[in-house]
Amino acid sequence: MKFEIFKIKFCISYTLLCLIAICIILDMFKGFVMCCFAVVIHESGHLIMMLIFGSKPRKISISPFEIAIKDEGRQQRSDLQNFFIVFFGPFANFICFILLFLLYLYSNADFLSFAYVNLSLCLLNLLPVMSFDGGQMLYILLSRRLSSQTAEKAVNIITFIALFPIAVLGFIILFNSNYNFSLLFVCGYIILSLIFKNNRYF
Repeated sequence: MKFEIFKIKFCISYTLLCLIAICIILDMFKGFVMCCFAVVIHESGHLIMMLIFGSKPRKISISPFEIAIKDEGRQQRSDLQNFFIVFFGPFANFICFILLFLLYLYSNADFLSFAYVNLSLCLLNLLPVMSFDGGQMLYILLSRRLSSQTAEKAVNIITFIALFPIAVLGFIILFNSNYNFSLLFVCGYIILSLIFKNNRYF
């Protein structure tokens, strides 16, 4: 599905639309909507910083595994600017978590679930995995000292090192709980994101 807003082309995959339909049928729509809003907040952090630095994306593609912002100005910006653009994704989720948690404490409104969704997304994206913001920030820092190829190889090695303990811990939790496979799901999601994102920024 394709449409255009403010001269920015949006492309939503039919896989995502099918996933929404499945969540509605299985009565999981509330959780899915919270996750979607958290992702929108995350990507808005990237987008706002891009606009501040004078880079307007031409296309935004939305799929179950990523929101890909087509950024043609990345090579023209400084490393510091690119670092801030990457950093403000998880930072936006963290700020949202703080605000929602404070609202929960002082108003007793039901904001706690959405607060934790934002915190989880923030922490997940700070993992040193190439397809996540943590890996992208690490790549930017390493590429200042090393060649781009060496920095990419280093981040790829760190990615697989980071995946191993997550997978092991996921199996431990699975066999020592009532079949809680949430961490294994995260590990599978990371692997799929590596495949589908193909080491692109944002």
